[in-house]
Amino acid sequence: MKAFITGASGFIGQAVVKEFLNHGHQVLGLARTEESAEKLQKLGAEVQRGTLDDLDILRRCIASSDGVIHLGFKHDELATDFLRVWEDDRKVVTAMGEALEHSGKPFLNASGTLIVSHAAKATEADVPDMSNPQFSHRAQSDKLVLSFAEKGVRAQVLRLAPTNHGEGDRGFINIIAAKAREIGYAPYIADGSNHWPAVHRLDTARLYRLAFESGRAGSVYHSVAEEGIQTKEIVEAIGKKFGVPAISKTKEEVIDLLGFVGHALAADNIVSSEETRKELKWVPTQRGLIADIEAGAYTGESKYSKF
Repeated sequence: MKAFITGASGFIGQAVVKEFLNHGHQVLGLARTEESAEKLQKLGAEVQRGTLDDLDILRRCIASSDGVIHLGFKHDELATDFLRVWEDDRKVVTAMGEALEHSGKPFLNASGTLIVSHAAKATEADVPDMSNPQFSHRAQSDKLVLSFAEKGVRAQVLRLAPTNHGEGDRGFINIIAAKAREIGYAPYIADGSNHWPAVHRLDTARLYRLAFESGRAGSVYHSVAEEGIQTKEIVEAIGKKFGVPAISKTKEEVIDLLGFVGHALAADNIVSSEETRKELKWVPTQRGLIADIEAGAYTGESKYSKF
């Protein structure tokens, strides 16, 4: 099968590309820059230059492919134009869904488990908290994607843990680690007893392949290997690795230090992936988050391969 992937040159995207190619699939990746195009070519993917604003290009790529994985997002514009970025995402989702109507092809949208952090232990059946402005816009995009399941599209949503860790990660854990190096301590909120789920990006890549191959229309899947690690334990591991103390701060102080990541760090997000594992026969096999931190994945010391 040939997968059209947006965000293909990103941290998770490259792992997904590699996973697909290693299992006999073809990949057409959208590349905004020459640098991104070169990354994809080195992996062995076909490249289409363009951006998420080029809806006609997206439609042509979909027409020549057997399905879509939508990982792309305008992260670099989110801080300055939050509402417009999410509006643009819904335009992309609508264009993709309409191009796939009555085809039976898979359409996989990337989401996050934080949108169900209100649940005591979130399952795939839990609905997002639409009252939370930090997460409701993502939930709207997810709902739009799933609406195409009623129009002959094998539409699915993959909720990713807030940390898809591994060497080369530039996400939440890396941001916390960079701030710890800068200020001389690693901050956590209150007693740090709240939780984050975690998964290695290579396990996420495998889940994308399995969902693309056999996931059911209208399904929500959870890319979660570890259901909930206390945030204090995570921050202490970061502090220990960089030789700085882990120090408790108020939520407001941590948000001042970390911005949006501070809001995420305040969430208590215990998440199950039991149904995902059963249905897709997905078994995470990579090392855990704390082991990754201890191995030097966020210091450049790791001896493990990126793939």
